[in-house]
Amino acid sequence: MRVEIWSDIACPWCYVGKARFEKALASFPHRDGVEVVHRSFELDPGRAKDDVEPVLTMLTKKYGMSQEQAEAGEDNLGAQAAAEGLPYRTRGRDHGGTFDMHRLLHFAREHGGQERLLDLLYRANFAEERSLFGDDERLVELAGAAGLDPEAARAVLADPEAYAAEVRADEQDAARLGARGVPFFVLDRKYGVSGAQPVDVFTRALTQAWGERSPLTLVDGGTDAEACGPDGCAVPERENKRGQNA
Repeated sequence: MRVEIWSDIACPWCYVGKARFEKALASFPHRDGVEVVHRSFELDPGRAKDDVEPVLTMLTKKYGMSQEQAEAGEDNLGAQAAAEGLPYRTRGRDHGGTFDMHRLLHFAREHGGQERLLDLLYRANFAEERSLFGDDERLVELAGAAGLDPEAARAVLADPEAYAAEVRADEQDAARLGARGVPFFVLDRKYGVSGAQPVDVFTRALTQAWGERSPLTLVDGGTDAEACGPDGCAVPERENKRGQNA
């Protein structure tokens, strides 16, 4: 069975959702028969490579948040990440375009390093002090850490057409499947799970998709789960704090 996951490195709910899905997969009795493929989805397509700014600045400018609202949203996301055992820097992170990262992930898939590189990109973006954006050498270093040839990775980044068609094809496929935000999980082209759903929803989807044949059906988690889309990243209410879009 194949599970395709549309996500963006700049999406905090993709970071959290991946961890939740992996917990479900780890306890799935047929996990050795599941192939996971990561697909491209840009939350900010067309953003210039050198257009990099602090996350909090982006939130206040793009979504009209106050500084306090933006900070509260980041704090809430940090708490959600921590609940899944993920490190998350709520201050000092940058935001920028992810097109080159997606191209590099397609290159990594060809060489068996996609999963490892994606984990490193997520950690670099959400947990590490050094900015991930606008720095090809940073991406080359991470590719090398993922076991890929650094010079080959550098050549991919130097050629703007390398794997560009693959990224665009993923994004067009997501649109055809009805993905309006990420993370978006598609199981064997039978079931879709939208957002960073709880572990038990992923478990149920894996179980259903394993033995059934049907058109793509969204698995109802009972509530709208957190996801990132063109209008931002939804942050739910927690401990009497009002949710904000991040």
